[in-house]
Amino acid sequence: MWKFIIKRVLLSILILFFVGLIIYGIMRCMPTSFIEQKAMALSQRPGSKPYAEWIEQLSAAYGFDSGIISGFFKWLKGAIRFDFGESWFFNQLVTKKFSSVIWYSFALGLASFILEIFISIPLGIKAARKQYSGTDYAITVFALIGISLPSFFFATILKYIFSVKLNWFDLFGVVSRDHLQMTPTQQFLDIAKHYILPTITLTICSVGSLMRFTRANMLEVLNSDYIRTARAKGVSEKRVINYHAFRNILIPIITLLGGTLPGLFSGAMITETLFQIPGIGYTSYQAVMQGDIPFVMFYMIFSAVLILLGNLISDILYAVVDPRVRVN
Repeated sequence: MWKFIIKRVLLSILILFFVGLIIYGIMRCMPTSFIEQKAMALSQRPGSKPYAEWIEQLSAAYGFDSGIISGFFKWLKGAIRFDFGESWFFNQLVTKKFSSVIWYSFALGLASFILEIFISIPLGIKAARKQYSGTDYAITVFALIGISLPSFFFATILKYIFSVKLNWFDLFGVVSRDHLQMTPTQQFLDIAKHYILPTITLTICSVGSLMRFTRANMLEVLNSDYIRTARAKGVSEKRVINYHAFRNILIPIITLLGGTLPGLFSGAMITETLFQIPGIGYTSYQAVMQGDIPFVMFYMIFSAVLILLGNLISDILYAVVDPRVRVN
């Protein structure tokens, strides 16, 4: 197992290197350039230097006067030391800005992730047990609605109903106007209240895929010979479902859930932007629009690391869930 983990880690580092090179090349070709915007603003000041001279000066200051390959290795040299530079748009260290916004996204992602598991898996199993019944059709329709609804459309409906018409929740933000005057308990409840609509949006829009996936795998397992044998021996239906069948659908579910790990930290750009939650998704959207290459580079590399880590964790959990799985 340890040899397998070390091999996967080394392979992940190699993959991460080429991913970083590709991302850096794309960032250098972005149509939106902070340097060009800043040079244009500076050149319009009274008595200022021409636009071309500002471009040359700022490009040299930010390391853009060299080629993509040499510029990437210059960035990589700092990244190895966890020095990702200073954000052009937010005027502070990239890591400092990241640490101040990541927990908003983590709270939102964790809440929706937990709800997704507790809703999707039981409903998927129930639909499989009652195949072609009214319950199965109702759960299937609910899953298809969740898969088909765009998050921006569903979020807009929720905001219109519960914020505009009923006035139960605020339209934007994570705190109320009088948040600072509240007690610590009231502040926590205030933040939790602002997270209700974004969490519902993420949960409903993501619950359908896992629900259908669980149903399909459970149907396949329930038609297996060993399930029929267990029932023929008089094993209770509850034990057949919860012990024999459920254990055998865990591996494909773990595969799917392992890919959701980046979502706990990488943020939901559309949902956070619609509700103006100052998480990593909304912050990255602002950085992309402003051509903030240092911050966008860090965000993309961070997401790539999470994806590789999620795949590694999934592979390791295979052996934990199913003793038949052995890694040579």
